Amino acid sequence: MAAQRAGAERRDYAALAEDIGEWAKGLGFQQIGITDTDLADYAPAFRRWLGERLYGDMTYLARNVEKRLVPEQLEPGTVRVISARMDYLGVKPPSATALPSNDGTAYIARYALGRDYHKTLRRRLARLAKQIDGAAGGAFRAFTDSAPVLEKPLGEKAGLGWVGKNTLLLNATAGSWFFLGEIYTNLPLPTTQRAAQPGCGSCRACITVCPTNAIVAPRRLDARRCISYLTIEHKGAIPTQLREAVGNRIFGCDDCQIVCPWNRFARSSQEVEFAPRHGLDKAAIATLLGWDETTFHRRTIGMAVRRVSYEQWLRNLAVAAGNAPSDPAIVAGLRQRRQTASDMVREHIDWALARQLGGVTA
Repeated sequence: MAAQRAGAERRDYAALAEDIGEWAKGLGFQQIGITDTDLADYAPAFRRWLGERLYGDMTYLARNVEKRLVPEQLEPGTVRVISARMDYLGVKPPSATALPSNDGTAYIARYALGRDYHKTLRRRLARLAKQIDGAAGGAFRAFTDSAPVLEKPLGEKAGLGWVGKNTLLLNATAGSWFFLGEIYTNLPLPTTQRAAQPGCGSCRACITVCPTNAIVAPRRLDARRCISYLTIEHKGAIPTQLREAVGNRIFGCDDCQIVCPWNRFARSSQEVEFAPRHGLDKAAIATLLGWDETTFHRRTIGMAVRRVSYEQWLRNLAVAAGNAPSDPAIVAGLRQRRQTASDMVREHIDWALARQLGGVTA
């Protein structure tokens, strides 16, 4: 059907939009939406969040603000944004009570267990853009959490869901276990009709469950307290007063998603690339402490876990070790890593050893 309508001078944009949806599904996306570029309604809250410096060390968020709020300033000529979502759970969707526990295993956010999503989505979006170009010409630029793009507001405007109280995009039939990607284009495609969204109502499950009280108000996150920020974006020492709350989470945190009632509709992904690698969905802290730097780099090739340095990896493991039940294997691993650790990591290791040897458990 698409081939019959193909042509560089195509002007049937409604039909093209239908084809884009079919092509996207063929590339593994579960849903797409199309929106204009007007983000004026989102600007005040975003500017206020920046003004309060709730982004912590992520100073890049305070740069290129106008390019984030005005897509055509980032990519001149842009009049539409194609927003796409792709499910990523490579494991069975967790139940609302399946929160990480300090049982001697390490917890890695579910999105990071397989291949780095940036690589997968960017490649698929590029292929989608190429198909559109072949059918109708135009200009395109694809993004996947890789440029100053307000992907959740754009996804909301495109009809993919609504921004929930945990600041994530929620979908009434798919929950929130999905990635987002965008294609900026100069083609005047018809925008998606936004269906009425059920929203979060009076539910506060995500706010209540957050171990560090990082969700300071509905749709308002203090990143400086967020475990995902502390274990990934933050390069320095994790504040002592927050370490116990970090628990066994060594890369990211999913608690606010796990308890979200809408995630009862989530499905496992069929993407082989998102399947867990190296048993990291249930790895023992003691085992991971045995990884030297060479092993860490070898076993995380092509994974989002490589967003952290080996120093951050050890820092996070030390915190998890300090929160785990007393275990001679963990103590031995901490002592081994301490021999060559940086001053920053050694301080975390000493904290963990004191808790392990003192029999303190979280």
